[in-house]
Amino acid sequence: MKYFTIPPSPALARYVRFFWVLEHEVGSGMPYMHRTMADGCAELIFHYKGRFDEFVTADSTEPSFHSGIHGQSQTFRRFVIHEDFGIFGVYLYPFAIPVLFGVPSTELTGQMPDLHTSLGRKATGLEERMMLATDHTERVAIISAFLESLLAKTKLSEPAVFSVINQIIQNKGLTNVQELAAQSFLSTRQFERKFKEFSGFSPKLYLRIARFHAALDSYGDKDKSLTEIAYECGYYDQSHFIHDFKSFSGQHPRFYFSGRSEGQAYRDV
Repeated sequence: MKYFTIPPSPALARYVRFFWVLEHEVGSGMPYMHRTMADGCAELIFHYKGRFDEFVTADSTEPSFHSGIHGQSQTFRRFVIHEDFGIFGVYLYPFAIPVLFGVPSTELTGQMPDLHTSLGRKATGLEERMMLATDHTERVAIISAFLESLLAKTKLSEPAVFSVINQIIQNKGLTNVQELAAQSFLSTRQFERKFKEFSGFSPKLYLRIARFHAALDSYGDKDKSLTEIAYECGYYDQSHFIHDFKSFSGQHPRFYFSGRSEGQAYRDV
């Protein structure tokens, strides 16, 4: 398995966290299972090799898209593939959705529309060029030029809530709503409304997801107990930690940190 990230250009760094690539050769008779977790950020995804099926029930699947947007989500999804695959992703800050695509972030919360459904005519030719690119350097150039062209056309000013969302991500959710509202010079109610428009979630839920991702980043640290991870990530006790982890991932944290969880092999690369 191969997994790596690529930093965006300075022009896009405000809205793109990074580009990523995941490639794997699937052995005969051994399908690859993938699980996406709750995430406060959206992604543009291009399956340039192979195509996944998504589990819609425990024992039935339907084809996923070749390319599209995986909106920010508060739950997990499961996928399977029986062939070699390659994926190119664009990991976005949530406020990139209204800036680049002209729709509130809430419209994509929990959604996975294909590229043409989500972007319409803006996506004309983009999927084909990304699929036929000779290498990842060319893919980065293609998608960067596309996003920079959208950014040049935007008329949306950057409200203070943008920096607040970024702060939550950088601080891994270790803050509270009242402090964030005060920093934005808004009442708590005004702040919550603006925050949801640009992040897709209420501030409290976004903080919970950010803490959950901080916990995910402890994967591989064999010296930490679940209790230590919980306290470091701002949970009051282990029971709240376990509750959130199971809600956002569908798994008990002990199983996830055991290294046996499906779709987490890229973290071992």
